[in-house]
Amino acid sequence: MSKLVFRLRNVPIDEAQDIRELLESNDIAYFETSAGNWGISLPAIWIHESERFEFARQLIDEYQSERTERLRREYQLSAANGEAKTVWQSFKENPPRFIAFSVVIIVVLTIYLRVFVFF
Repeated sequence: MSKLVFRLRNVPIDEAQDIRELLESNDIAYFETSAGNWGISLPAIWIHESERFEFARQLIDEYQSERTERLRREYQLSAANGEAKTVWQSFKENPPRFIAFSVVIIVVLTIYLRVFVFF
């Protein structure tokens, strides 16, 4: 019986491709399901051999730990070099969008907090 090994919703394309290559390089047969036409189904990677599930999960967990550490180091390096994107840089790139999002956030927070303050 097939088992779900990795969900693909909101996963960067490069990470999904790395997972596919990881499974292929370890001779783990898999198949993918898409989100469907309306985007409500589960996009995921499934393995055919349920007895290899633990091994596949272990490989994926190790990959994700390494990826997390690598991306964290890259961010810290870019922040140390002054290349990391700041709030001020976001404002300078597109002021109307920044202001619009800020107003939306303030409105949502006001409505949300108002319920608790006046209830």
